[in-house]
Amino acid sequence: MSQTIASLMNREVHAAAPDDTLQAVETQLVAHGLSWVPVVDHGNVLGVISSADLLRQHAGGSSPPKVSAWQLCTYKPVTVRPDATLSEVARLMIESNIHHVVVAEGNEIQGVVSSLDFVRTFVD
Repeated sequence: MSQTIASLMNREVHAAAPDDTLQAVETQLVAHGLSWVPVVDHGNVLGVISSADLLRQHAGGSSPPKVSAWQLCTYKPVTVRPDATLSEVARLMIESNIHHVVVAEGNEIQGVVSSLDFVRTFVD
């Protein structure tokens, strides 16, 4: 696994704005067949929202219409450079117990990677 994460990442990135409603985030996830999106403000990645985050919010019994993406997102997501190796990123995901990584060069998002992307390498 000496390949870089750039070879595995999804370059088409759909992101949520901090003030997007949860309904808008859910609509985006469904429309694009996604399980998560980064929350981005003026090019800065603030956090990520996953379908599990949304499920927890709904399961809690209260899903006020005014809850915004920034209020629900997991802050300070793990970010890696495009030249990180697949092994380094996989190890980081395991150690951090996470399923989603943002690939960025400085403040510019280059792509995103999920644990499912790693699984796909075994069937392609």
